[in-house]
Amino acid sequence: MYMDAIRNKKLPNPGTASYDTLEVAEKDPLILAKLHFYMAITRTFSPFLTFYQKDVPVIPFLAKDLAEMMKSMLRRFVKKEGFKDMSSLQLVRLDVSDKQSWVNLKEVNMGLGAESLLKELQKQKKIGELTALEFRKDCVKVMCTITQKVQEKCPLKYPVVRQVACLDPSIMMSDPDWCKSNMTKLVQSFLQAQQLSGGVSAGDVIIQQFNKFLSVENESLFSYKPTETRLDIFLHGVLGQRDELWSFCKKLLLLSHGQATVERGFSINKEVETCNMQEETMVSHRLICDCQHLWGAPQCPYLKGVTGLCCIC
Repeated sequence: MYMDAIRNKKLPNPGTASYDTLEVAEKDPLILAKLHFYMAITRTFSPFLTFYQKDVPVIPFLAKDLAEMMKSMLRRFVKKEGFKDMSSLQLVRLDVSDKQSWVNLKEVNMGLGAESLLKELQKQKKIGELTALEFRKDCVKVMCTITQKVQEKCPLKYPVVRQVACLDPSIMMSDPDWCKSNMTKLVQSFLQAQQLSGGVSAGDVIIQQFNKFLSVENESLFSYKPTETRLDIFLHGVLGQRDELWSFCKKLLLLSHGQATVERGFSINKEVETCNMQEETMVSHRLICDCQHLWGAPQCPYLKGVTGLCCIC
């Protein structure tokens, strides 16, 4: 062990803050339980981050998945009756700091690893009941803080993010009336922002085409799987012949065309990490990525020119 080698003076003490942190952690009987707790929390967020840190349009699934992720966190420390039937907007506004809504400390879900380690430490008399309860209380505070940060940054507070879920094939099948209502709201939002060419008459055509599409049973909606088929490709297949509706849907899908390939310093998808870029670099990088995707890197007609410019720089 590195720490043992330093204590036995086989290696020099680096005298750094990192070493001091390791030294303190090594003496903490709860360090393994803490690490397992944090791993359990990261497993709550990892599937969501992995799915949404990509280039394909996925915004219609965002409201449902984000609400479910928040609920999975709340189930760990908040009483079920406090959020069970809440809408996505109500979840964002929920006061998770209200201690009356918290479960009993002994019922807090810290994850299997942390739970088993805590019981083992108590069994070995390394910690007492009070220390265990304090640890559980600290876990609740951590989860409360994380949830509040998610609520603060959460896009569910924006109506368009919730309404665009009407393009989710599973919701089209399960609740077509809800989809019709929210498509109407989306069209109205675009009209108010003067972002719909053709004005009110074009909006009426879009709503009529969407309502007509949902009034006919479409078997392809049953079989759609977002992990296997891109949503834009699927929707083009079922809506492509309705020109006005498909043109409007393309605008909605572009809302999720974020910084997937150009701003990955925070991304958990390590194979596509890129340092944060300023606007002009970001646009240029996006154009190059689109060109390479269309032509392939070896056949890209602009590749030689770009390489030459780089050499000059």
